[in-house]
Amino acid sequence: MSTVTPRAPAQSSHPGARTQPAHRAASFVLDASILAALLAASSAPTPLYPHYQDAWDLSALTITVVFSAYSLTLLLALLTTGALSDHLGRRPVLVSALLLEAASMVLLASADGAGALITARILQGAATGAATSAAGAALLDLHDPLRPGRSALTNSIAPVAGMAAGVLASTLLVRFAPAPTVTVYVLLAVLFAAQAIAVTFTAETARPHAGALRSLLPHLAVPPSASSALLAVGTAVVAVWALGGFYSSLGPALVHLVAPDAPQAVGGMVFFVLTAAATLTVWTLRRTAPRAAATGGSLAVVPSAALSLLGLHGGGLPAVYGGAALAGVAFGAVSQGALRMTLAPLDEQDRAATLAAYYALSYLSMSLPAIAAGAATQHYGLRTAAHAYAIAAVLLAAAALAALAVSRRRPAHSAHNDLP
Repeated sequence: MSTVTPRAPAQSSHPGARTQPAHRAASFVLDASILAALLAASSAPTPLYPHYQDAWDLSALTITVVFSAYSLTLLLALLTTGALSDHLGRRPVLVSALLLEAASMVLLASADGAGALITARILQGAATGAATSAAGAALLDLHDPLRPGRSALTNSIAPVAGMAAGVLASTLLVRFAPAPTVTVYVLLAVLFAAQAIAVTFTAETARPHAGALRSLLPHLAVPPSASSALLAVGTAVVAVWALGGFYSSLGPALVHLVAPDAPQAVGGMVFFVLTAAATLTVWTLRRTAPRAAATGGSLAVVPSAALSLLGLHGGGLPAVYGGAALAGVAFGAVSQGALRMTLAPLDEQDRAATLAAYYALSYLSMSLPAIAAGAATQHYGLRTAAHAYAIAAVLLAAAALAALAVSRRRPAHSAHNDLP
């Protein structure tokens, strides 16, 4: 899910930000590739969950715990290390986090049970939280006044595009490569190690300063200028991130329930459809008014849930995939609109704390409902859990539409398109 860095550009105050154009372009591409690769790794296990369940006799609850271990650790890492690269510099944080990410891939490749999977995903979440903050901040440091909006758009699109690529690559490797539970992670480990080496050759774009230890203290605060916007769109954020968590953790199981004879690869592709749709939506709506985007995304939750349930009542895979596509549209639209609505009224120094609060809400919404769905699946079956989840998503969407409608009547700050 998309990650936006909490810090604003600093190129005017540090010589590293005034590197030659060719070096700036190479650094920008590298930082964007790091964001994409990190989120590709986060979604790579999704097509493998059915294999883990069959090989190790894991329950649906265990699978959602494996998934949520990553999300909750990433949340903690964002709250504690999100500003660390402002104090230590982008390069040392990125190199350390990428090497830790590579180590987590090695652990995933050698995992032999649920405990090892959970441990590896915790390590991965910590590394991803630290690296996405630093890479996203570096993208903003490299902001080009001649190309306004490029850094912000890259911060929004690279993560969801990476998730789509990760699911697709993992699905193809499951289908065609030997040892699929090893191959995808080995390839990713090599990629992260190569990126860590490449980062050492880039120019530092931040000005390191004291306060690194103090910055590690978790802190959530939303200034009054943004609190009304976050309250207005918060329910919509909960709805779409909860949908993303469901499809990421239990999507393959849902496909298997609807079409038991379908190849395993078909189950993995359902989350690819969601993330690909989210990527296209973020790009398409980049100039749409943020409140309109959030409202449209909330509306898309309703047919998404309906199609998913239709798949359980005779609609088959087309309905399930259609529901996933609409869930992606909802996710992309709400995320795009929510970030811009929340960040528009902020001064530069308030964005870090506000983004921390936004992602705290987002990752809790992704992980906790997924665990609840896994527990419900274990006790009542996936069919019942899917019905309950769909109904809850629709109710949240209805509440979000009401909150957005009420907030529209209040004086609102103007929202700008070119915001990180």
